[in-house]
Amino acid sequence: MKLIRISTDLELTVHEFPEGSHEEQNEFIRELIGNYCRIYEHIMPTRLYEDLHMKNHPTKVSGQCVSMLVDEEGLLKEAVIPNLIGCYLYKTDQHGNPIVGNILFVGEVWTEDGIDFCGIEEETFKLLELELNNMIFAMKATKEALGK
Repeated sequence: MKLIRISTDLELTVHEFPEGSHEEQNEFIRELIGNYCRIYEHIMPTRLYEDLHMKNHPTKVSGQCVSMLVDEEGLLKEAVIPNLIGCYLYKTDQHGNPIVGNILFVGEVWTEDGIDFCGIEEETFKLLELELNNMIFAMKATKEALGK
């Protein structure tokens, strides 16, 4: 199953969710977030569920629930670059707290041990990828129109 990464320059890339131990998965996730990420934060941004209609409650079906992972220490880094998609989904326009750096969209699953991250279920993935690409297209067009 796959996960989605959106960079600060609005580039969407698709990656396979890593196999292996939690430690190996966490290392892969931190590297994919980039910018020397040491700790990532699990975020369930309101607009991901209200506007994009993703499920926000993990079930025993892997990857039906989707959440966002960001660099916990992103605002403390030397280069603080807002992620426009992350900021929109997180409602930064309403409360002023930005999402910075690259973001990941991952699935969640309810296991015997609790909630784990996983890849995104195929049908959910296709819908999310389409919606995010539409958002990226609109944001790039707006930036270009504004000369930014």
